[in-house]
Amino acid sequence: MKRKLGTAIVLFFACAALAAFSNVAQAQKVDLGFGVSTVTAPGPSSNGNPSLTGGTYPGISGDVLFWHNVGVGGEIYWKANQGNYGGDPTLPFRPLLLDFNAVYSPKLARHTYLELVGGIGALDTRIYCQGCGNGYNTNYSSDKHFMGDFGAGIKFYPKGGFFVRPEAKLYLVNNNLNFSSARITRFGLSIGYTFGGH
Repeated sequence: MKRKLGTAIVLFFACAALAAFSNVAQAQKVDLGFGVSTVTAPGPSSNGNPSLTGGTYPGISGDVLFWHNVGVGGEIYWKANQGNYGGDPTLPFRPLLLDFNAVYSPKLARHTYLELVGGIGALDTRIYCQGCGNGYNTNYSSDKHFMGDFGAGIKFYPKGGFFVRPEAKLYLVNNNLNFSSARITRFGLSIGYTFGGH
């Protein structure tokens, strides 16, 4: 999965770059960004499953807008530090949030755009342990769950193509039995650059 995830990320950004610089694609805009977020979720459940609340989540994102402020995008966010599952220091874990979205980004004012996204993806929780592995000589076991996501942000352009984007996103995770809830909310701030004008 690690190899597939890396390949998917490289292919996504390669496609975004090709779309940005290709006359064939005729893309209006391409955004690439880096962000830092945190997540909230309901507290620990009565059966002892921990909450995903807290932690710092760095991430990367990109989108291609190709028709009337409509396009596609993707992002990946991961927990910067390993957490202790249920407070147990012998069970460190790290969640990753990966999604692909439809994007709608209308202009609100001269240097301000709304960004609405919705799509699908996966929550990949990596649980680290001695003797674990997924066939690629890794030290973790990976637990993956399908999810849907919806979010919004506001892009401010202080200078040229550089933007700052406060953002929020709701993730609905299917069969998320390792944690207290199927609902996760991410709040954060991204900085980035828009190719093709804004």
